[in-house]
Amino acid sequence: MTINISSKQMEVTPAIRTHIEERLAKLNKWQTQLINPHFIIHKLPNGYEVEASIGTPVGDLFAKSQDADLYKAINDVETKLETQLNKQKHKGEARRADESLKKLNETN
Repeated sequence: MTINISSKQMEVTPAIRTHIEERLAKLNKWQTQLINPHFIIHKLPNGYEVEASIGTPVGDLFAKSQDADLYKAINDVETKLETQLNKQKHKGEARRADESLKKLNETN
């Protein structure tokens, strides 16, 4: 899987690239295909802003985070993406549970 990493006003070092790849590898536990992951890093006067957009077969994921520490911002973006994947994965289960509760309430 190729990860596109671009930055504005700074250089993407191998350490940054490795950190992003390690954090993105954690998303593989959701066993879904990650299509064309793209990260954009902005250098701000008071810190960093990291944006990520990833396509999946179900829909697109997007996360954004600002922090004084670049690695913290990357970790926060990964956490937000993981939350979105969790919602995608369990969306059908929540709907099925809701339908069964409605049927149960109708019979009572």
